[in-house]
Amino acid sequence: MASFGGILTAMVTPFDERGAVAEERAVHLMHHLFDTGSDGIVLTGTTGEAPTLTDDEKAALWRLGVEECGDRGRIIAGTGSNDTRHTIELTERAAEAGVDAALVVAPYYNKPNRRGLVAHFRAVAAATDLPIILYNIPSRCAVDMPNDLLRELAEIENVVAVKQARYEDLEPIEGLELLAGNDDMLARVLDIGGTGGITVASHLVGREMRRMIDEPEQRQQIHESLRDLFAALFVTTSPIPIKAALNMLGHEVGGLRLPLVEASAEERAVVRQALERHGLLATV
Repeated sequence: MASFGGILTAMVTPFDERGAVAEERAVHLMHHLFDTGSDGIVLTGTTGEAPTLTDDEKAALWRLGVEECGDRGRIIAGTGSNDTRHTIELTERAAEAGVDAALVVAPYYNKPNRRGLVAHFRAVAAATDLPIILYNIPSRCAVDMPNDLLRELAEIENVVAVKQARYEDLEPIEGLELLAGNDDMLARVLDIGGTGGITVASHLVGREMRRMIDEPEQRQQIHESLRDLFAALFVTTSPIPIKAALNMLGHEVGGLRLPLVEASAEERAVVRQALERHGLLATV
């Protein structure tokens, strides 16, 4: 099985002035990411506002990613939901679009127990030939997948990696590539044998984050230099800050769909100051 390591950017979904998906802007952003250090992109994940995208909008983005950038790197589709049947349907549509893998989050809100989690992921994996990347993010799901459960899920043939967004009890799992699920975890994950991360700040500093993989002797120094930017991009609920940053830099990714709202003046100031400190935006 091919590796899913490297810098995989969890891409925002650009919207136009009417709030519709702006496909031309999405293509522009995809190429920008591959031009600036990304090894792959994740479409329709949390950062891509998946909860407020229709299934048809998601499928259109997956097709667009494959058609426009499939020869440049990994195209990964966020297909997870808290409904196993719906997750299977989305994963089947992602496979039809030609993506390289599916990112499947732990079911949220309905809080399945361990047996339910295993049954969910077994059912999704059995319904597709796509490689499956598990996504463990207890802060959003109210469900955690402990390491012993991950070891059990690693036995499923096409479950190949985990995007780990839990800060505690990090460890490599035999049979799973370990991917950082938060920007400020990337250095730690790489230090313990992880292969990369699914990241947000790589919209802005992809080359520097890629250096954390390529130049391990400089990893901690690079991490320290980016800590303030990582923090600024989570000054409020993501993807609000990264969309504000991209708009400031001229990428025209538009607004957000409710219930997410635009960054406040105070939040925008935090983002702007971080961009200025890193030389990404001219000081006004």
